[in-house]
Amino acid sequence: MEFIHKPIMLQECIDMLRISPDGVYVDGTTGGGGHSYEIASRLSDEGILVCFDRDIDAINASEKKLSHLNKKITFENRNFSEINQIIDSKIGRLADGILMDLGVSSFQLDNAERGFSYQADALLDMRMDRRQKISALDVVNNYDKKSLIRIISDYGEEKWAVRIADFICKSREIKKIETTGDLVEVIKKAIPAKARKDGPHPAKRTFQAIRIEVNNELGVLESAIKNAVDSLNTGGRICIITFHSLEDRIVKKTFVSLEGRCTCPGDLPICRCGKVSHGKVITRKPIEPSEEELKENPRARSAKLRVFEKL
Repeated sequence: MEFIHKPIMLQECIDMLRISPDGVYVDGTTGGGGHSYEIASRLSDEGILVCFDRDIDAINASEKKLSHLNKKITFENRNFSEINQIIDSKIGRLADGILMDLGVSSFQLDNAERGFSYQADALLDMRMDRRQKISALDVVNNYDKKSLIRIISDYGEEKWAVRIADFICKSREIKKIETTGDLVEVIKKAIPAKARKDGPHPAKRTFQAIRIEVNNELGVLESAIKNAVDSLNTGGRICIITFHSLEDRIVKKTFVSLEGRCTCPGDLPICRCGKVSHGKVITRKPIEPSEEELKENPRARSAKLRVFEKL
């Protein structure tokens, strides 16, 4: 199966990165290489692009897509939390722009064997990096009820979290929950029929929650952003695309903290709060996809782009 992922808000990202042909750029989640291709195609012989992804299929697909460009491109099968380490050890120059698209690729969702989708029956997996040990199978069958409630409630913002966790625990006592289809059936039984009539697929929020837990998507985000900003040149920008409120909240809060606005009373002659500014938030309100893009790619509907510039 071909690794396909439509790059979200492609032109908006390119515009915000303000690419310098001789600069150093990082795509922290290269996916199928859509954003990476557009960045690389704007670089000169002196420019450098570093492509990160935890998914080796994404790295292979991106490498293939960019191979004919004949540019200085490095591929790293790593988490974007390691951007600063690679910039320090392998590049030797600070980055002029960093992009992170936090969405799950179409390939991962549509490839049933990866176990991400509630719309296809497959073994529970959901690992972006298949080298790691913990999978959705472990979370669903081994986590205690309290932990499941926390995950489904916090990461999925699912109001039926208690019932779903209860039904999962009771079901796995009878038979191990091994496939996405098994889990969907348990969730459907847990959510009352009336509540299932309207809105998204009843399993959507729970699957999202488990995926976030499996891949520790939120656990490394704040520190990864701060490390990435440390790796930026003065005037360099970091652009982050989020797809749900939890991610967006973390990105917004981290950008504001990095901005380090003085919180001292206005009548104090000198600053005493000690806050240090690392730059400025470029997007007070997030950039969202155009109506035209949403018609072509409905999966972009919840996407938000936030930008921070290092000073």
